[in-house]
Amino acid sequence: MNLLGVLLRQRLRRDRVQLALWIVGTAALAVMATTAVRDTFGELAEREGILRLTSVAPAILVFRGTPNGAEQGPFAFFLMFAFLALLAGLMSTFLAVRHTRGDEETGRAELVASTPASRLLPTAATVLHGVIANVVLGLGVAIAFWASGLDATGAFVAGAAVAACGVAFLAIGLVFAQLFRTSRAANGAGVAAVVAAYFVRGIGDAAGEPSADGLHRTPMWISWLSPIGWGQRTNAFAENDLAPLLLSIGFAAVLVALVFVFQSARDSGASVLPGLRGRDHAGPVLSGSLGLAWKLSIGAVVSWAAGAAVMGALATSLTQLVDRLGSDVPDVAVRLRQMAGADATLEQALTTTFFSVIGILASACALQLVIRARQEEAHGTAEAVLATPVPRQRWLGEYGAVALIGVVIVIAVSMLAAFAGAQPADDPAGMAQDAAEAAIAQLPAVLVFLGIGMLLFVLVPRVMIGAAWAVLTLAAFLGVFGELLGLPDWMHDLSPFAHSPVPIGDEVDWTGGIWMIGIGVAAIAVSIVLMRRRELAAGG
Repeated sequence: MNLLGVLLRQRLRRDRVQLALWIVGTAALAVMATTAVRDTFGELAEREGILRLTSVAPAILVFRGTPNGAEQGPFAFFLMFAFLALLAGLMSTFLAVRHTRGDEETGRAELVASTPASRLLPTAATVLHGVIANVVLGLGVAIAFWASGLDATGAFVAGAAVAACGVAFLAIGLVFAQLFRTSRAANGAGVAAVVAAYFVRGIGDAAGEPSADGLHRTPMWISWLSPIGWGQRTNAFAENDLAPLLLSIGFAAVLVALVFVFQSARDSGASVLPGLRGRDHAGPVLSGSLGLAWKLSIGAVVSWAAGAAVMGALATSLTQLVDRLGSDVPDVAVRLRQMAGADATLEQALTTTFFSVIGILASACALQLVIRARQEEAHGTAEAVLATPVPRQRWLGEYGAVALIGVVIVIAVSMLAAFAGAQPADDPAGMAQDAAEAAIAQLPAVLVFLGIGMLLFVLVPRVMIGAAWAVLTLAAFLGVFGELLGLPDWMHDLSPFAHSPVPIGDEVDWTGGIWMIGIGVAAIAVSIVLMRRRELAAGG
């Protein structure tokens, strides 16, 4: 028990900054969103109008949740729970891989296994560490909802649902760490599982059966395939049913037992699934360090591009939603126009909103590719590249170049998907032009986040990953939802996404975009210059 306590304290100390960013950031989002929803949709009729809109345009539910009444508590749960569970899932899978497969890659696990702790006790410490982290996260969310004026019982049921989702994804991350030979593959599979669970739940919600009054919806059976769907079935603030959370706990228990079976049977450093056999001779792409950076990053680019394609198609295909939105929910229509400008049409406002989300996806792609450089450094493989005549400034600059190429691909794919979605519209050429302008307008904000990621990599490499995702998450929430939820202007303006050029009538104002391009280029240049004198920081 003493050894378990030592290992647990080591994990808590090692993750104190990353976990603080995840937990405080997630709780802060819950507070801001709940307060903004109360201030913006304070009238029952306004909330009922939003929920009835989902009966006509169920695609909204892919990104929200299951309507379960128009009271403030159920409405806030409908808007926020799926996103909070997504954050809990990402936090948990990263934590699981970092302390298992990641430690095996760096040699830490083998050193610990040579002590009386052996091989299984560190895994038990990681499980306990992850559970504690999710319990604290759940409490933070519960207190955030309660402090925002919502019912205490519903608030703690919502927090318990977030924590249970996180524990389920913790177990999934632990399994992937056993299955795959590298932490990169395990993390990639973990992110894919979390995102898939989010959209499986969303598809089940969208395909569900609405009630006669349009204020409730019974999800389709497919939502039972997602841990996020299990948490959503608690119907916090309405039914407060904790029984569905037993699925998350049981699911996690079975997977953790399976993890211990794998851990006791395989060799340290080995994986359950054999790694793919590489080619006998490297292709022309791997003839230099730039090609290596691209080879390591192409999978992430494809994943983010696929998500952007879906959003691009939705941006121009939801014409029925636009018509109904303007007539039945005028308050939301007004706020959408505020986001795009008073002279913007409702179609332009909706297109801008969707492409703001695409800008977030492109920014996440840029950050993930810079994080790839940090992972190479932490695992010691960057040192082998830098032992050649490749200077460290060039090495970092090449990862920045690969990130920029990936961003262009993501935005281009979303634009092509938007063109396809615009074809059934009354004016496909005009809608396609708005989509193209909105897509290109995302590049300045993405450039800022690329610069932020590179600066964090140079200045604070050991906390760079958690800090980068926290900055993007907060900026995304403030920039995309700030105006829609009625947040103060100064808070909304903190986000680069708030200053992206948007089409207004026949014009696009690039004033904010030009400033952001300058800031992004300057941040990238400074990071490359500072990289010359920075020592390598191995380990995480």
